Amino acid sequence: MTDETLEAFKKDLLVYLQDARDALLWKLEGLSEYDIRRPLTPTGTNLLGLVKHMTAAEALYFGETFGRPFDAPRPWITGDAEPNSDFWATPEESREQIVDHYRAAQAHADATIAALPLDAVGRVPWGRRSEVTLHHGLVHMTAETQRHAGHADIVRELVDGRTGQRQGGENTAPGDAAWWAGHLARVEDAARQAAGASRPAPAQQSAQAQRSAQA
Repeated sequence: MTDETLEAFKKDLLVYLQDARDALLWKLEGLSEYDIRRPLTPTGTNLLGLVKHMTAAEALYFGETFGRPFDAPRPWITGDAEPNSDFWATPEESREQIVDHYRAAQAHADATIAALPLDAVGRVPWGRRSEVTLHHGLVHMTAETQRHAGHADIVRELVDGRTGQRQGGENTAPGDAAWWAGHLARVEDAARQAAGASRPAPAQQSAQAQRSAQA
């Protein structure tokens, strides 16, 4: 490939990475401190924690991996950090602090991406195959950010019902509340039919769980 082709390829990768970064951040908009922090899965997934995790990942993959340390508090996923400490925010860590760190980590990453060729080799501090290229780092971080932006989609919907990759929900069906209620019922009915109607409906499941708890 020519240098021009490689630079165009790098630019395309960065566009998709930035799109995922932006999607992750807007999921915080308009929510209270509690709602951006509260866990909504049994493993504690929460919106601000996802941003905190991606801050650490960008700082690591585009920082010290390539000998360009990120000038900020040490990422939460390195050293002797408590397990999973990068996936939730303490009461002392403000929304502004974590979002600012994420934006700073992005800027630092972008500078690394601009300065190095795609075949530049760095080292991550774990695993037997510790050597990675900038190309690998860009693909990995784009995939990981998109994955966690998807997690944020679900968490935000559970918080207040808002959906979509961007504000306005441009990539979701244009139905109103009644349409979505009908769609949900249709999907539930299809699931029950596929299971031979042997699985109880959600209301029945709840009643059964209550009876089991009282037994």
